[in-house]
Amino acid sequence: MLFTIAAILFVLWLLGLVVFNVSSAVIHVLLVLAIIVGLVQLFRGRRV
Repeated sequence: MLFTIAAILFVLWLLGLVVFNVSSAVIHVLLVLAIIVGLVQLFRGRRV
């Protein structure tokens, strides 16, 4: 679940950076959120 959210945030960041050529802080916040969510998922591990 968290990995999916991280992937979506990363894709949105890429779209904002490449397609829309926006240089606002919001784009970088999305990247930071994606990294944080990915790290949380990595350190928590998969609980079955």
